[in-house]
Amino acid sequence: MPTEISGELPADGREATRYLIDEALGYVYPGALRAAASLGVADLLAGGPLTVAELAGRAGVHEAGLRRVLRVLATRGVFEELADGRFALTPVGQALRSDAPVSARPAVLMLTDTTLWRPAGEVELSLRRGGSVFEDLFGMSFFDYVAGNPQTAATFHTGMAAFSDQENELVAAAYDFPASGVVADVGGGHGGFLLEVLRRRPGLDGVLMDEEHVVAGHRLGAEDVKGRWRAVPGDFFREVPAGADVYVIKRVLHDWDDESCVTILRNCRRAMVPGGRVLVIDAVVPPGNEPHQAKAVDMILMTAVPGRERTEAEFAGLLAAAGLRMSRVVPTGTVVSIVEAVEP
Repeated sequence: MPTEISGELPADGREATRYLIDEALGYVYPGALRAAASLGVADLLAGGPLTVAELAGRAGVHEAGLRRVLRVLATRGVFEELADGRFALTPVGQALRSDAPVSARPAVLMLTDTTLWRPAGEVELSLRRGGSVFEDLFGMSFFDYVAGNPQTAATFHTGMAAFSDQENELVAAAYDFPASGVVADVGGGHGGFLLEVLRRRPGLDGVLMDEEHVVAGHRLGAEDVKGRWRAVPGDFFREVPAGADVYVIKRVLHDWDDESCVTILRNCRRAMVPGGRVLVIDAVVPPGNEPHQAKAVDMILMTAVPGRERTEAEFAGLLAAAGLRMSRVVPTGTVVSIVEAVEP
């Protein structure tokens, strides 16, 4: 782990220099993590420890190089090098298995995909240019690139689903959804969050809205929600399904600039029934200097897409511009909060 800074630094600043050098090496770890995830190393170790030669043979890679990758990841607690030279999974590493109950593997592959990795390395260009550098690198916007590349689209949408899977249950439990009526999940991806809401509220019906190729991969076929949902392909910049009591917009607005966000919110405002609610579920960037995942994700957003993570005041401004009033912010025990909006 990087050197910890505590107390007064030496006059010559050597401790601070060592710390910053370790921080600059940080990009090595996600590179190694991506390799391990892509090769399925955690799956290979599911049955117990293996030698590097055994792992390399099964993965079809160079043995000496794999040892170096595993050694780096062992310093971060993903794998453990045993006294006899074999490597084993740690409790953290178990989450990298593709068959883990809540697998991190798709999210790791998404976050380290070249479509996010390359722009993240161009922060200086982003600062000089102002905004995303994705078009400089790929010749088109991020979402146009995803739409035209099925493999990238699959990586992105399965990654976002995995990103959300570890929080959906807690987020759904944190909010008092109505006992009956209709909840519409706008830009809801494969429907993992909507599924959790419907399971918790047997009297609710659901609408899943996203692009046609996205809703085609929905996960709402579970027997316990049969007959209580419908999938509606569409473009939330044009319109959203009308007549819902609650409109959920989860991990969507942070992808878009303010003007685009206001368009989405206005469409929800027009479509909801009188007395309806809009729930924006996104990270709310906290003030101060404490670490928060949203502050790191915001750097990815800055370089790859038009959007950003927002503060509570910024969300209030967006909602007001869309003809809504922020009524409260509900913590969920996860990275995201629920920003509730109602009619003024």
